[in-house]
Amino acid sequence: MAATNPIDIQSLVQPDRVHKRVYTDPAIFELEMDRVFGQAWLYVGHESQVPNVGDYFTTRLGREPVVMVRHTDGAVNVLYNRCPHKGAKIVPDGSGSAGKFLRCLYHGWTFKCDGSLLSVPLRSGYEDTALDLKSGSHSVRKVARVASHRGFVFASLSQEGPELADFLGGVATSLDNFCDRAPDGEVEVAGGVQRVIQRNNWKIFFENLHDTIHAVATHESSWRAAKEEFEAMPSGTPKPFEVVIVDGNGEPLEFWENLELKGYDNGHGFMEGIFVPPTDPVSLAYVAALEASQGAQRADEILRVNRHNTIVYPSCSPHTSFQQIRVIRPLSVDRTLVEIFSFRLKGAPEATFQRTLKYTNIVNSPSSNVMPDDLEAYNRVQEGLGSDGGDWVSMHRAAGRDQPLPGGRASNGNSEMPSRNMFAAWASYMGVQNGSAE
Repeated sequence: MAATNPIDIQSLVQPDRVHKRVYTDPAIFELEMDRVFGQAWLYVGHESQVPNVGDYFTTRLGREPVVMVRHTDGAVNVLYNRCPHKGAKIVPDGSGSAGKFLRCLYHGWTFKCDGSLLSVPLRSGYEDTALDLKSGSHSVRKVARVASHRGFVFASLSQEGPELADFLGGVATSLDNFCDRAPDGEVEVAGGVQRVIQRNNWKIFFENLHDTIHAVATHESSWRAAKEEFEAMPSGTPKPFEVVIVDGNGEPLEFWENLELKGYDNGHGFMEGIFVPPTDPVSLAYVAALEASQGAQRADEILRVNRHNTIVYPSCSPHTSFQQIRVIRPLSVDRTLVEIFSFRLKGAPEATFQRTLKYTNIVNSPSSNVMPDDLEAYNRVQEGLGSDGGDWVSMHRAAGRDQPLPGGRASNGNSEMPSRNMFAAWASYMGVQNGSAE
């Protein structure tokens, strides 16, 4: 729903600061649903979630309910989850198997898994009416465009715009590395899904993913506890995985400064250099499996890709080192659903997958040691932005110091370049043209 009066988007987004309205104005949120989520390529799911004919997985693209389903020809289709008869959702929310066809529970209309109409009860009642059941106009509508990269399925609600490969640009290599880390070269969704409803605008979540300065302050309670736990262990005790992950947030700001942030066109990016190669038994067994499959040189090339919180703007954040994807579903101007999916590396030891689940539970689950800190910070930001205490949000840190990359830019680890990069893409989607968007 467009705003009644023109919104001067250009006046709200400046090179080094943004106006609070971009986080708090419901009219701007409605424009985002049309112009950002209605145009960009959005992550739908992974092909492994629909392995067999008739398997389906439901989700939303912006405000649109859709269903990803495997057809008899093996193709993965993404359809609007709406029966063309009376408008009912054809399949319930979630996932399951519909068999070889989709059947609407309301009146029993059935459709092939590519959306084409298969059968209608009492077809004879439609003779001499304006409804032509043979024309194809009463098939389940497909979304405008669907494409996949290494099994990761994306869709766009718009017929216009770049192809998926051009849209992904430099972050396609993160999805490649995600799969390359599997000894068999493939991954699959496993371990269920965790969901968190955040009381904040969706853009706040994305900005925090590459905000390195917050970690030592926001997560002090957990990293201090982890350090104290380790210090109380007998001398020479190997540092447990849980401690390694949690106490990393307590690294001094100089550590984060030495990392590298990369931002790409369309708002994408990632952080590099954060993880030290582990030498614990679980990690060594995994490396051995990868080397046995790919050879030592290729395995080393794969594992040298050291990235944290890749951003595929505006819909998801894959984590290549610990095989999870966080999917962002904006619900309203101040509510955001984040879904966390874990993946199994095919051919890797089972302990590797268990470590993935452990990482999710420690860091990103609703009851983790880390995520509640972030949720509290996000909520305080959202509430503070609603006050009259100021109008602008700063993105000044290291402004003007970015180094050019093909299709993007790079900066040191404590720069706010990622926020500036995302808002440049956001402004473009929102139609900054002649100074306004209507």
